[in-house]
Order: sequence, then structure tokens, then C-alpha cells
Amino acid sequence: MSAGAYDPNNIFAKILRGEIPSHRVYEDDDAIAFMDVMPQAKGHTLIVPKVPSRNLLDADPQTLSRLIPVVQKIAVAVKEAFDADGVTVIQFNEPAAGQTVFHLHFHVIPRVDGVPLRPHSGTMEDPAVLAGNAEKLRAALAG
Repeated sequence: MSAGAYDPNNIFAKILRGEIPSHRVYEDDDAIAFMDVMPQAKGHTLIVPKVPSRNLLDADPQTLSRLIPVVQKIAVAVKEAFDADGVTVIQFNEPAAGQTVFHLHFHVIPRVDGVPLRPHSGTMEDPAVLAGNAEKLRAALAG
């Protein structure tokens, strides 16, 4: 089964264009990072390239070479900001693998020993909680 075409109206493309609000924690010429509105753990962050690609399978290698250092930077800051024991980095490709938003993105999720991930339930987190978590992460990135 071949991958579908990139849809410029996916939710992350709309966030990139500022059409949908987000709790941004980082931005450079190539990528943005923002809080996941349905976090599986406190501090769950998404990293999205500014260049359109459906997922890893069709991404330009140059896009990936610029994106991975941002994923690393966010992972280090997330671990510090949320006093985590570790960090899970997840990236899904196509529906069979669990991808639901078809714009390349990485999940960075702080992990604490013995605490399981919450299910991706479809329930949105309180915006005030997301704003507080974003502030903690921005402080760690600045520090």
C-alpha cells in the first residue's frame, strides 16, 4: 500500500501557519516544538519540521538532518524540566503503525521509573496545565 499525498490542511500544518493555537516551547528556522494537547505523560512534547513531509518515509534527508538535533535538544530539556528518569522518543509512519496526523513529527515523552504512559485517550489536557508545562520546558531550554 502506498502512502497518500501530503495534506497541507493537517493540524500540524495549521499550527505551523498559526491558524490553530499551540503551547510552543521552541522554534528555529527548521522546526517547532510544542506541548501535546493529549499528553501521555506530564511534559509530552511534539517536534515538527517546517518543511512539509507526510512522515519519515517521504522526508528529505536534509529535513531529517536538521530535525534530529532539535529532537535531542528537546529530549535533554524535557528530562531536566520534568525530573524524569528517562525519555521515550516515538515516531509513527502510516496508519498501520499508529500515525494519525500526517505531517512528520516526533513525540518526546519524559518517563519516571514505575509510572506507565497514559493512554492516548482523545481527552485534551487543561490549557492551564499545558501552559505551565510549556513554561517549565522553556525555562529548561533557556537555562
